[in-house]
Amino acid sequence: MTETTTQTAEAPVDVTGTEGESVPDRPWLVVVWNDPINLMAYVTYVFQKLFGYSHDKAVRLMLDVHHKGRAVVSSGPLERAELDAFRLHQHGLWATLEQAG
Repeated sequence: MTETTTQTAEAPVDVTGTEGESVPDRPWLVVVWNDPINLMAYVTYVFQKLFGYSHDKAVRLMLDVHHKGRAVVSSGPLERAELDAFRLHQHGLWATLEQAG
C-alpha cells in the first residue's frame, strides 16, 4: 500500500481449497492482499464500511495487510465469502478466497 496513489485494481477470485478441492464443512476465508495502489487510510475505511469493524480492528487488519502482505478479513460459507470478495473488488482491493485448513 502506498500513501499517495488512488488508482484501483481488480483481481480474480480464487475459489480453490489448499488441495484444489472444496470441502463443504470448512469455512471459506476472504484474504486481502497488499498492493502498491491503495492508501492505508482508504483500506481502513473499506474494512469499516463493508464489515462494520471498529476503527481499531480495521487498522489492525490494514497493518497486517501492509506488513505481512495479507490479512483474513472475513470467513463463512462460500456464497458469503464470494460476496465479500466481490464487494472488496468493487472498492479496488485485491481479495481472494481460501478454504480454511
